[in-house]
Amino acid sequence: MNSNSKISLSVNSETGLLKSVVLGIPNDIGPVPNIEECFDPSSIYHVENNSYPSEIDISKEMTDFLELLNKYNVEVLRPENILNLNQVFARDLGFVIQDTFLISNIIENRSSEIPAIDHILAQISTEKVLKINSKAKIEGGDVTIFKDHVFIGASNPTDFNKYKVARTNFEAVDFIKNNFPNKKVMGFELFKSDNYKNENTLHLDCCFQPVSNDLAIIAPDSFKNKSDVVYLEELIGKSNLFYISKDEKNNMYSNIFSISPNVVISDSRFSRLNSWLQQKDILVEDINYSEISKMGGLFRCSTLPLIRE
Repeated sequence: MNSNSKISLSVNSETGLLKSVVLGIPNDIGPVPNIEECFDPSSIYHVENNSYPSEIDISKEMTDFLELLNKYNVEVLRPENILNLNQVFARDLGFVIQDTFLISNIIENRSSEIPAIDHILAQISTEKVLKINSKAKIEGGDVTIFKDHVFIGASNPTDFNKYKVARTNFEAVDFIKNNFPNKKVMGFELFKSDNYKNENTLHLDCCFQPVSNDLAIIAPDSFKNKSDVVYLEELIGKSNLFYISKDEKNNMYSNIFSISPNVVISDSRFSRLNSWLQQKDILVEDINYSEISKMGGLFRCSTLPLIRE
């Protein structure tokens, strides 16, 4: 794409045929962080247990992911490299709803990642780039599109002020409601923990993920309000939901990534899920992403779709 052409954004689902995506980069992530430098409990756990992933392992896993995207002729854009900065998880920097790119208000620890996509934002018409107001805090991993709905993982004021892992507030839900009046925008509260990775749900895509046109993966134990689970069950249909256990949720089962309604990139460890997807006539491209998962994210976290048909 030459620098003068504009990107015509279009994202109306999590599963439409993927044409263009921003994929994070594994370069120059810096030394293993100290506990104080970690801002999610999964990273803390692996730092404490000397199992934090190496840059070599991260690079191999991301290269395998890139090769799969190339196989399906997806245009892959990358952030600019910033030294000593973890830039694997591009999802949180922003997100596209319909034809508009929304720049996230992410936590201060990660704000230096946003300038790395300035060269991509420069290829989008300025009227199609929306800066969220400063009181509305949000990360892209908390935003999921399903048909006429936009679902947002959000925290009430008490949780938002209490937990470092609470990244999205209800001011952001209201902001998106106001800017996309044709969408049914709903905020779902999730269980949070700064210290215990198995008690924390960092983002909505860690417990809920649409697949194909009418299916979804759900971890019901992650939702604080059971009425939200009931709503999703009634909307999507229990028989169309793949229910994951708490252990499977902790292994990021829901953080797969759709290339199209019938092609999904999943982790080779997810045998129960992958079998279910295959039974639903979905082609599963499975690769190992286990080292990257130690940092609290997986395939969806690494990607920021710009165009889906």
